[in-house]
Amino acid sequence: MTQLCPGQTSPPRQHQYKHTLSLSKQSPSNLFPVFTYLKSDFHFSKFLSTNKQSIHIFHESSPPLPLSLKMMQKPPHEDFSLKETKPHLGGVKVTGDKLTSTYDLVEQMQYVYVRVVKARELPSKDITGSCDPYTEVRLGNYKGVTRHFEKKTNPEWNQVFAFSKERVQASVLEVTVKDKDVVKDDFIGRVLFDLNEVPKRVPPDSPLAPQWYRLEERKGEKLKGELMLAVWWGTQADEAFAESWHSDAATVSFADGVANIRSKVYLSPKLWYLRVNIIEAQDLIPTDKTRFPEVYVKAELGNQHLRTRISMNKSINPMWNEDLMFVAAEPFEEPLILSVEDRVAPNKDEALGKCVIPLQYVERRLDHKAINTRWFNLEKHAVVEGEKKKEVKFASRVHMRICLEGGYHVLDESTHYSSDLRPTAKQLWKSSIGVLEVGILSAHGLTPMKTKDGRATTDAYCVAKYGNKWIRTRTIVDSFAPKWNEQYTWEVFDPCTVVTIGVFDNCHLHGGDKAGGAKDSRIGKVRVRLSTLETDRVYTHSYPLLVLHPTGVKKMGEIHLAVRFTCSRLLNMMHMYSHPLLPKMHYVHPLTVAQLDSLRHQATQIVSMRLARAEPPLRKEVVEYMLDVGSHMWSMRRSKANFFRIMGVFGGLIAIGKWFDQICNWKNPITTVLIHILFLILVLYPELILPTVFLYLFLIGIWYYKWRPRNPPHMDTRLSCADNAHPDELDEEFDTFPTSRPPDLVRMRYDRLRSIAGRIQTVVGDLATQGERFQSLLSWRDPRATALFLIFCLVAAVVLYVTPFQVVTLITGFYVLRHPKFRHKLPGVPLNFFRRLPAKTDSML
Repeated sequence: MTQLCPGQTSPPRQHQYKHTLSLSKQSPSNLFPVFTYLKSDFHFSKFLSTNKQSIHIFHESSPPLPLSLKMMQKPPHEDFSLKETKPHLGGVKVTGDKLTSTYDLVEQMQYVYVRVVKARELPSKDITGSCDPYTEVRLGNYKGVTRHFEKKTNPEWNQVFAFSKERVQASVLEVTVKDKDVVKDDFIGRVLFDLNEVPKRVPPDSPLAPQWYRLEERKGEKLKGELMLAVWWGTQADEAFAESWHSDAATVSFADGVANIRSKVYLSPKLWYLRVNIIEAQDLIPTDKTRFPEVYVKAELGNQHLRTRISMNKSINPMWNEDLMFVAAEPFEEPLILSVEDRVAPNKDEALGKCVIPLQYVERRLDHKAINTRWFNLEKHAVVEGEKKKEVKFASRVHMRICLEGGYHVLDESTHYSSDLRPTAKQLWKSSIGVLEVGILSAHGLTPMKTKDGRATTDAYCVAKYGNKWIRTRTIVDSFAPKWNEQYTWEVFDPCTVVTIGVFDNCHLHGGDKAGGAKDSRIGKVRVRLSTLETDRVYTHSYPLLVLHPTGVKKMGEIHLAVRFTCSRLLNMMHMYSHPLLPKMHYVHPLTVAQLDSLRHQATQIVSMRLARAEPPLRKEVVEYMLDVGSHMWSMRRSKANFFRIMGVFGGLIAIGKWFDQICNWKNPITTVLIHILFLILVLYPELILPTVFLYLFLIGIWYYKWRPRNPPHMDTRLSCADNAHPDELDEEFDTFPTSRPPDLVRMRYDRLRSIAGRIQTVVGDLATQGERFQSLLSWRDPRATALFLIFCLVAAVVLYVTPFQVVTLITGFYVLRHPKFRHKLPGVPLNFFRRLPAKTDSML
């Protein structure tokens, strides 16, 4: 039955839906704060039912849910756990924490490499006497083709082909030179290799020197023309591996997008904070000299636009003394453009002068010491017969202090997942403390991401980011269980950093670039914090790839990684824990929270734009996903998760409070008596208090060592409240900014947010009330209460002066621990007195 609100004559016609929130291992007595919070999520809380595993909260929302949300059914239980594996790394099996011999962090993969260098004296096959040659490398059913040259008998290709040993279906390698024709390509000649005779090469051996081979007919007769080749067996450790065409991507030709499938290493641009301290301007010349000018300064650096406030000194010599902060990237491409403007009307500004400052000549600062100021001349553009003409006004100038801040770390990542905390200036870097090695082995169970030729497929590649170094593995085409087996290394300067590995689907093959709007789809990502790893141990685990969709959390597959953190300077690493997390300038001359948010947004935009210009490009959607762009947006699911995290933090204090309450109420008389004895010992020998506390913490830590975590942390759907998030909450989380949802749905969400904010407002008001009551003890706002408090203070001062402190402590402690027979259910006198004190709530409108 629907309960009516006061003054309501009929039940509200609103859609009802059910929200289930799992709270395992929570007792009903601990759930009152949870109820208080969760009830603010809804208009009318109708029913609360508690059992051992879950709380069901039925609530009403104003509009009906969209059809797509109604039809969403809870997916079956999936395995989101982390799995430890025992792969063969470098041909050696992992046993325990270390390997039995020297090893790499990937499984060795054998390849047949064919380097086609060039040809000479090729015979012509056309009537015109010309030759348009190209080379075809075939091994079984796999075929690689070089680019072709027009009318050239001595072509140079210098292209490498790699055929995986797992997919070799023949014992003979055939390298054929053909003449490209309109109807049918003509056969020029070929060279055959027996795979059993192909030599093996193991780095660090020098590359195999190519040799000239005489072309043969199909019958084996020698022909005119030679082909320079090098053929060898190798592994993925070969330096030719990154630039070669792979049989894993046999359907991708060089012309179609082979650049998009190769593995590459990228470096983020070097980022600086640019501080522009605008002090004053002098001798400005406004157009209308009959009014007081309202002058401000507008600054532009690329896509960044900032402005000062309007000067309070309304004259031709205005003053500001205001800082503007920008993010600049080396190499500096855009200059800093400053424009002094006059607000002549509400929507009309007039430029009084402009100056352009190249950043190459700006002074670089490494600490907080002040730099010299400079005067910059302002130039004005006058319009003469439809054309702009520059007028240099030497009388008008602006006084500024400009510098590139090298002592800050430019935040381009979320502060919770930073992979680098060093300052910009290399002179301030400390020596590295170790090496991080990551072996990206394989993935399995990947979800189909697109359809090609009427069938589902996935073209997966990985991206890893640590510090300013990004790596991209090769793309494995058309595989739901790709094997990369690529290993990468980073220098480590701080152990409290995070490496991020993401998996993506390549949507720019087979003409995907021509579509224009194609974006690489995210499959999932993994974060590994280095401080949670034991040094010199190889961690081999299969991580679940989890992605939150509007329909709920979904497992997109699993990625198999091998991670090792090697420490080269143990004492330096231990000493790092005593250092500030960020460079010195962040504490000596801190930036505001608003500035940091704005600067981080600009930094991520610059990094994504620069990496998108590389070849092959690391696309914007990939960079933004790796840098967690948009993680600061509102999310009901994330808010609940953070609330439960706070409850988990305070859970220990709540448990201690309940235990002490049981001691005070003599629930277990033996324990209470022991606590009395311990309390008596500590009061009589106070010098034992701190040693006892620290010894107790030490023993707890030693006890917990047996159950220490042996696996690195991974994405937790329960902690994130993603396994049972309501469809409406997910729809709100994936909404654009500004919103694109219907007005009724937006109104319901706004009302829900108002309800939550109202309860937060009440809690904040209650906290303020308690603080104001403390202030009113001596404020004489309530003269009788203040007089009573002063008399109590005088008596307490005399009693405490006469009575030894240990006696006072003993009496107070035994009073608190007194037996329930001597207790009353009514509140005590101090609490009654405090609650009667006045607060400023009487003065609130």
